[in-house]
Amino acid sequence: MLPLGFLPDYTYILILPALIFALWTQAHVQGAFSKYSRIRVRSGLTGAQVARRLLDEAGLYNIPVEQSGGRLSDHFDPRKKVIRLSPGVYGSSSLAALGIAAHETGHAIQHAEGYFPLAFRNNLFPLANIGSQLAIPLFIIGLLFASGPLKSLMDIGILLFAFAVIFQLVTLPVEFNASARAVALLENGGYLTRQETGPVKRVLSAAAMTYIAAAAVAITQLLRLVILRNRRD
Repeated sequence: MLPLGFLPDYTYILILPALIFALWTQAHVQGAFSKYSRIRVRSGLTGAQVARRLLDEAGLYNIPVEQSGGRLSDHFDPRKKVIRLSPGVYGSSSLAALGIAAHETGHAIQHAEGYFPLAFRNNLFPLANIGSQLAIPLFIIGLLFASGPLKSLMDIGILLFAFAVIFQLVTLPVEFNASARAVALLENGGYLTRQETGPVKRVLSAAAMTYIAAAAVAITQLLRLVILRNRRD
């Protein structure tokens, strides 16, 4: 979502640690998913079946569970009120599939309950999306013409990018809460044995790290823009 906008300046070194961390988290989540996708749950239920049951138990009968394309493309769409699960989750009865399906169900329950961080994030999304698309181009134009009236575009770019950073930060409690709900739903509903709970937590924890990494990249990129802006004064 966030363009990195590598300007020809040594300050790009600021974001290298965050980028390395982001690459590591991506590899980590892929590894955790692959590992626990090979281990079947004793209940034999698929991700789609568990999501459907959890939704019904929460009284959310109007939310369908559909299969989407792609790997790890699982998400809850709050606009259309539908859970979409990737093929590796939808029809799989693995530990990874149940964890991810329950996580997306957690988002659906958040939405139904009016969970404030989720509502705030959804309302912030239009600004964050504009910021992620326009911030860097505007900043570069302002940087190139810093001696003229276009210099103010750097400040506008920084402000727009700040909305994208806030979006990333607000995403953290949303995702952590959805994972906590997922584990509680699976445990309380008897969908997991005690031995199966640990691996599911590890899958969800690995996924959560990707959001931390995204926030770290966004924060360091914003810091870099501010430094470049101040050097032009």
